[in-house]
Amino acid sequence: MFEFLLALLVLVIVFLAMGVRIVRQGYVYTLERLGKFHKAAEPGFHLLIPFFDRVGHKINMMEQVLDIPGQEIITADNAMVGTDAVVFFQVLDAGKAAYEVSNLYNAIMALTTTNLRTVMGSMDLDETLSKRDEINARLLSVVDHATSPWGVKITRVEIKDIRPPADISDAMARQMKAERLKRAEILEAEGDRASEILRAEGAKQSAILQAEGRREAAFRDAEAREREAEAEAKATEVVTAAIADSGSTAINYFVAQKYTDAVAKFATSPNAKTILFPVEATQLIGTLGGIGELAKEALGDGSGSGGGNPPSPSRPSVPRSRGA
Repeated sequence: MFEFLLALLVLVIVFLAMGVRIVRQGYVYTLERLGKFHKAAEPGFHLLIPFFDRVGHKINMMEQVLDIPGQEIITADNAMVGTDAVVFFQVLDAGKAAYEVSNLYNAIMALTTTNLRTVMGSMDLDETLSKRDEINARLLSVVDHATSPWGVKITRVEIKDIRPPADISDAMARQMKAERLKRAEILEAEGDRASEILRAEGAKQSAILQAEGRREAAFRDAEAREREAEAEAKATEVVTAAIADSGSTAINYFVAQKYTDAVAKFATSPNAKTILFPVEATQLIGTLGGIGELAKEALGDGSGSGGGNPPSPSRPSVPRSRGA
């Protein structure tokens, strides 16, 4: 009897152990009852009915990355390019992912590959190289729409690499080099033109300033000559008035002053050692006589008229010979 009870206890424990299931975090188990999908077991402890319930699929509910192998694609302009991509997806409905499609990973890979050929095959080579964002967006829209009945959300589709043929790569490199040389020459020409324009502007400004300086200098010179002429005219008027008032006395004074200044300049010359005056003695005496007359008038000592001529010197008598 004891052995029977012990065997029954062991059978119950085994029966209970067969019905206990613990689902790990990040996974969802599909439970089948009598071969039919019953429910999706969330992470945690679950009790199954042995021999009636069983685990159908263990679905990974975390976001996953699927690597798309390299593909050879012919573009719209008949260029052969190699490309590969990656797909980021997440299962949202474990029941649909388990029973709506067979082999979810292969299905997503095949769907992405065919649409990648379709999208890139409708573009030119230059577009495939320069419009990766557009290719990614189109692939994401098409693949996500196709996988939505499977309970899968496509989060991102990224093109990893696009490999054009070697000859096309060489041609593109030469084209890029030529384009950069063209830009460099254009920039250099624009720099030279800007430099020439600046130099011309500088020369223009310099010429304008020089012309303005010459005009200002000419204006100042003309003004100075005008002032000098006015002063000379004023002096001439004063001299004329003096001559008109005093007659020959003023003339003799001015002549004597000029004569004296001229002799003083000859005497103070550093290069003159001997001075020759080709002047007649009578002219010098007449000039001195005029100066003496002026001095008398200035001192108020003179009995004769102020305007008289100075007495001419007497000629020395020459003794006659006794034998005359």
